[in-house]
Amino acid sequence: MIDSGVKLTSTSVIIAAHTFQRCESLTQAVASAMEQEPRPHEVIVVVDNNADLYEWVRTRLPDVVAVDHRGPSGASATRNSGARAARGSILAFLDDDAVARPGWLRSLVAALARPDVVGVGGYVEPVWLGPVPHWMPEEFLWVVGASYRGMPLTAGPIRNVWSENMAVSRADFLKIDGFREGFGKSGLEPRGGEDTDFCIRLASAIEGGTWWYEPSARVGHSVPPGRSTLRFFMVRCYNEGQTKADMATMLGAHEGLQDERRHATKTLPAGMTRELRQAITRKELIAAQRASAIGVGLCAASLGYVVRRAQRRATV
Repeated sequence: MIDSGVKLTSTSVIIAAHTFQRCESLTQAVASAMEQEPRPHEVIVVVDNNADLYEWVRTRLPDVVAVDHRGPSGASATRNSGARAARGSILAFLDDDAVARPGWLRSLVAALARPDVVGVGGYVEPVWLGPVPHWMPEEFLWVVGASYRGMPLTAGPIRNVWSENMAVSRADFLKIDGFREGFGKSGLEPRGGEDTDFCIRLASAIEGGTWWYEPSARVGHSVPPGRSTLRFFMVRCYNEGQTKADMATMLGAHEGLQDERRHATKTLPAGMTRELRQAITRKELIAAQRASAIGVGLCAASLGYVVRRAQRRATV
């Protein structure tokens, strides 16, 4: 938790990078962090086991602190390296394919001044780089790393936020050794979960601590055309089910899946009902497709969960 007297100038913005494919978006992400008012203490770009990209960052982005991460690959270990190198008392995380909107950092840090808040996250807007997939239901926008229907509409407590738009005390971050290494996103694989795991562990480690959702802290997250396909949607949902099975093992089913049960039993049925009603009353084919996608996504996630649990039992 952060003392209310801490200023934005004590904040280190950490951006993990791993591939030359995102050099353009990385440059935009860095610029958006540098342009925050007031400017953060430093912007750190941590490069995941890619010597050529590290040299590119040092040469092309001279205003950032470049960190050459050598060790376990993946977003978790890379962000942890950035946190260890940071000099600010507050860590703010931004992805290399996200752009912070004006006022982003100020909103995150302001919420950290609340005495019970251990970390803050904000709103993530999808920025489609190809045709908008109108068949994708809003309840499943988490598939592309964006805020989705079912999340709070106003500022308030939340179980977890995403590391593409997150701020936390550096001391608290290091207290639990940061993100769980070897778990979550690695490379371009459509997998996640490391941020949810981190949020739950941190809130559990600090008595009375809670996470805070601040929708005024906004970032735009780029979504390439390859992530707008039904195939990606199904694979991402299946992988998410497997991730939730792993979390249930590590954290306990009640602790790790409470929000997921609520989403599956309340938000998704309400969404399917809404879309089917619209399909019938307005004769909209796209609404019927969204209703079908809700069912497909839920089935894919459930299958991933069941398969992963069976795999774990078989190895015991």
